[in-house]
Amino acid sequence: MTAILAQDLVKVFHTRKGEVRAVDGISFAVEPGEIYGLLGPNGAGKTTTLRILATLLTPTSGRAQVLGHDVVAAPQEVRARIGFQATETGLYERLTPWETLLFFARIFGLSREEAEARAMATLELLDLVELKDRKVGTLSTGERQKLSLGRCLIHNPPVLILDEPTFGLDVFVAKTVSDLILRLKGEGHTILLSTHNMHLAARLCDRVGIIWRGKLWAQGTPEGLSSRVGDVDFEEVFFRTLAGAGLSAAGANPVPWADGSG
Repeated sequence: MTAILAQDLVKVFHTRKGEVRAVDGISFAVEPGEIYGLLGPNGAGKTTTLRILATLLTPTSGRAQVLGHDVVAAPQEVRARIGFQATETGLYERLTPWETLLFFARIFGLSREEAEARAMATLELLDLVELKDRKVGTLSTGERQKLSLGRCLIHNPPVLILDEPTFGLDVFVAKTVSDLILRLKGEGHTILLSTHNMHLAARLCDRVGIIWRGKLWAQGTPEGLSSRVGDVDFEEVFFRTLAGAGLSAAGANPVPWADGSG
């Protein structure tokens, strides 16, 4: 079974200046145990796409499924199977990391005993045990980001949806988080993430999709896409793809291409 499926997703927002098509006919699939990255600049449609898949937004048209459950028809089934990390941590500053993880574990229906076991295992995984009794408001940006990821993991969901997981982190903490993402993949999690960090994407992702102006312009493996445009650095692949998308957006219809790997 495909872990994540998006088919012709469209999301239109109505503003005072008219309609904004934040997502414009996006289709892709993520297989079990895979890391798939949505790559694009700010405002490209990455976050809107992830929020649809996390059941936080309803698509205007198209459909999406997580582990066979429709995000519109069965949102509770989807939420039970995913961990979603937004760019804003949304943590309660007066709680401690220990209290935070217990709180969210109980929300997901774990017993007190199960919640405490999962909370301690998660703190150990994130190297936050020594900080477990400090107020969240006193933690650094990197420590909060790790705790936010821990909140996603507390119920051990098979699918993780991560919006810019290394956003605002220094190089050392960013490496810690990226190493953790690879470890989670090794434990069998399926991971969909967004980023505009091309080097991070090339390191982590089995496959990527390049998104701009709400459309998916290219997808495939980082190596395959690099080969497709001349064996260049992956960051250059990104810029060349966006340059082509810009030319198409100026007058022609987009023609998404792939490297043959899906």
